Amino acid sequence: MSQPTTDQQAATRGIRGVVPVLAFAGITVAVMQTLLVPVIKDLPELLGTSPSNATWVMTSTLLAGAVATPIMGRLGDLYGKRRMLLASLAIMVLGSLIAGFTSELLVMIVGRALQGFAMGAIPLGIGLMRDELPREKLGSAMALMSSSIGVGGGLALPLAALVAQHTNWHTLFFGSAGLGVVAILLTLVFVPESKVKAEGTFDVFGALGLSAGLILLLLPITKGSDWGWGSTTTLGLLGSAVVVLVLWGVMELRVKAPLVNLRTTARREVLLTNLASMMVGVAFYAISLVLPQLLQLPSATGYGLGQSMVVAGLCVAPLGLTMMLTAPLYARLSAKYGPKTTLILGMLIIAVGYGAGLGLMSAAWQTIVVSIVVGAGIGLAYSSLPALIVGAVDPSETGAANGLNTLMRSIGTSVSSAVIGMVLANTSQDFGSVALPTMHGFRVSFLIATAAVAGGLVFAVFLPKGRPAAQPQLRATSEEDAALERATEALAPSTAGPSARP
Repeated sequence: MSQPTTDQQAATRGIRGVVPVLAFAGITVAVMQTLLVPVIKDLPELLGTSPSNATWVMTSTLLAGAVATPIMGRLGDLYGKRRMLLASLAIMVLGSLIAGFTSELLVMIVGRALQGFAMGAIPLGIGLMRDELPREKLGSAMALMSSSIGVGGGLALPLAALVAQHTNWHTLFFGSAGLGVVAILLTLVFVPESKVKAEGTFDVFGALGLSAGLILLLLPITKGSDWGWGSTTTLGLLGSAVVVLVLWGVMELRVKAPLVNLRTTARREVLLTNLASMMVGVAFYAISLVLPQLLQLPSATGYGLGQSMVVAGLCVAPLGLTMMLTAPLYARLSAKYGPKTTLILGMLIIAVGYGAGLGLMSAAWQTIVVSIVVGAGIGLAYSSLPALIVGAVDPSETGAANGLNTLMRSIGTSVSSAVIGMVLANTSQDFGSVALPTMHGFRVSFLIATAAVAGGLVFAVFLPKGRPAAQPQLRATSEEDAALERATEALAPSTAGPSARP
């Protein structure tokens, strides 16, 4: 049996650092989503503004992340994924420093928007893994990178709560900047630039059109509960979003090198995967919004668990940890049954978790159980998504395609934030002089998440069976190289001609 060559062994050693470094970068930028959740109720006082204005500190991050993912993915396809990954991390560091040195609302919003723009690192990391890793390592690696969105968001809750409770809240931003610098240095040392690049130029007008459409769409979704869902502002922005996105789509179909290849996006496997991604995004953010509030509500309400900020964060932390631990399990299941099956299994587990959560809200340990079950399901579902996308698109479109997939998850989280926020606000009751969410509101929120998962299951079931016909061009394994050598040797006698025979 042929042994791996020295070059193959060197290549294997060279890629060992790629997976942990890219996963660390993904987790770092994902932390920005929930960085301020532990102090969200204190933001009006900290920034000297109204509660409605303070929500822009969170909204700006979601909007910037949604805009960045397809744009940075396409830029990575054209000009180098590693280069754009470094740019994303540098933007995050800049935003963290801006936010760290201010208590002014407008400046804080700018800093938080720059932090959110770094979400483009997720699809870039997935693209780098596809281009650089051997096939036998790709499944678990992409699963870990895809899950980093939830892992970072989940781990940020207890860590941010601990920091905010014992130090100045600006320390959260300085810590974020430090993580970004570490991620940049590790990327420079361990991550090579991809040699797979797309042809053409960057679609500037496509980027501007998509950005405008997304802002017009997500702005009323995230602020509709404040403005009123039937208000002129909300309805006007939603109508404008439809017009802009339709015009953008018509323009993209006529461009030779579009920002988003809508013909590829319209393929059955890509379209259904993206729709399922949005539903998983709804399910993920629902538990992140409900459980911390339930845990911190005073026990005098009769259903609140009266826990501190730190304890509440620790109870929700298993959500992110379980997502991270499911990546190796996903690789084994997907290798045997395929990513479609693991996506369906993940969604079924999420549904079980939310169903159990309807009756498991009376003690802190019960919220931990719910976090573990839902985290396992979301981990499997998130891990399946990049494999489905990568298997359906050309290698030169990996960054843009995964960017769009990440965008769909972001839209799901934005919709979840708006809808569940509206439910909790409309079902709140006054306790003393403060309006607090009710148990009924929490249960309705879990039912909404369950309904979203049911919709995602329908999309997943109708995905094509097996792998798509257009196989991704992945690096071969050393075992496959050895097999090719043996096949060549076996064919040699028959191709050498009569003189080679005894």
